[in-house]
Amino acid sequence: MSAPAFYPAPDGRWLALRDEPVIDPAQPIVDAHHHLLAWPGWRYGTEELMADLGAGHAVHSTVYLQCGEWYRQDGPKPLRPVGETEYVEAQARRLEAQSGGALRPCAAIVGFANLLLGDAVDEVLEAHRAASPARFRGIRHGAASDPHPAFAAQGYRPPLELFAQPAFRAGMARLAAHGLLFEAWVYQTQLDDVLHLARAFPDMPIVLDHAGGPLGIGPYEGCRSDTFAAWRAAMQSLAACHKVVVKLGGLAMRQCGFGFHEAALPPDSQQLAAAWQPYVETCIELFGAARCMFESNFPVDQGSCSYRVLWNAFKRLAASCSPDERAALFEQTALRTYRISAPAAR
Repeated sequence: MSAPAFYPAPDGRWLALRDEPVIDPAQPIVDAHHHLLAWPGWRYGTEELMADLGAGHAVHSTVYLQCGEWYRQDGPKPLRPVGETEYVEAQARRLEAQSGGALRPCAAIVGFANLLLGDAVDEVLEAHRAASPARFRGIRHGAASDPHPAFAAQGYRPPLELFAQPAFRAGMARLAAHGLLFEAWVYQTQLDDVLHLARAFPDMPIVLDHAGGPLGIGPYEGCRSDTFAAWRAAMQSLAACHKVVVKLGGLAMRQCGFGFHEAALPPDSQQLAAAWQPYVETCIELFGAARCMFESNFPVDQGSCSYRVLWNAFKRLAASCSPDERAALFEQTALRTYRISAPAAR
């Protein structure tokens, strides 16, 4: 697939204008959310991933999130997304072997299956699990959508209220029956949809991506205090659903409205931490560190900052947390949620 115009591709020369020493290089980290992609003019493959993992932070394991790449080119259409899991599984095995077991890139894989298939999604889920018996953990069926023209360049926009459709709920029931988790990618205006889904499936693990999708462009530009208050109220309701876990990241994306990618120089970690502090601290306050985990969302967030600077920002944001809270945010929540065993050689 091609890169959506909505997200600016990283400019390596611009990113190189900002570097800084690694903060707390011994802190063990699981990167709870990244992609691999090969879009025209924008590649983030295993070589780029490994370069980032070697940038100085102690990232020992990662979680791969579907992005519509490497689908099968033939066969039944519902089964074509299994090709992405097959590809990532092969890369994960290769990279772990090359590291001698010291690193676990793509230690967990979250793929795509069309949950609107209802009961028929069983075949797709079984195929994913067969393709990656030890790493496949669940499904992301993204629903992030806003009808305003400012979001038109997003490309395909899922139908609003997708999670409420009876066929989708039937697919969710099958996902739960397989013991798999659901990854929810929505904008803040859709958080009630996640709330209703979580109430309908109270025993099913649901991972909320990108801090619940705060918005700051189009009709949400210039009124951050109001949009933050609405976001916080929705997140507070969702926090009462104890199987919901939140990823802290994705805040460098264009729709958040911080505009880092438009500046003459890339932001430093202090600038990022200052911009993101209200969202990160609120998530930790509402959900607790044991239900929060940091994510890079690379390479999408790479349009605004480098991997090293990003994780420095997260470390600044967690500086006032207790040692146990920092361990949860950077490693333990992700290990538990995605059932990852940390490498023996650490």
